[in-house]
Amino acid sequence: MAVIVKYVVERNGEEKMTFTSKAEADAYDKMLDMADEMFELLSKSDLLEDEGKQEELALFLAKNKEEVLFALGAKRKPAPKKAKKIEAVEDAPEEDAA
Repeated sequence: MAVIVKYVVERNGEEKMTFTSKAEADAYDKMLDMADEMFELLSKSDLLEDEGKQEELALFLAKNKEEVLFALGAKRKPAPKKAKKIEAVEDAPEEDAA
């Protein structure tokens, strides 16, 4: 008999997702917290009157938190790693035989 530990993320009495790792469950719960805050912000706007669309957008923004922070200038994108240059070995010019 195997014992399996599961971490369940629950919101308002509704099971949202089940994880085998506490860290993954905590990260998902934090993302849902961000989505809730984004939803509150979006509901103050007249741009999206459809509550379903507000929820979808809030969840999208929370899932893409890093890109949102880059777009807002709150975080800098990491500098791209420089590719190692492959130096071409040039053949010495052939001497013309006389």
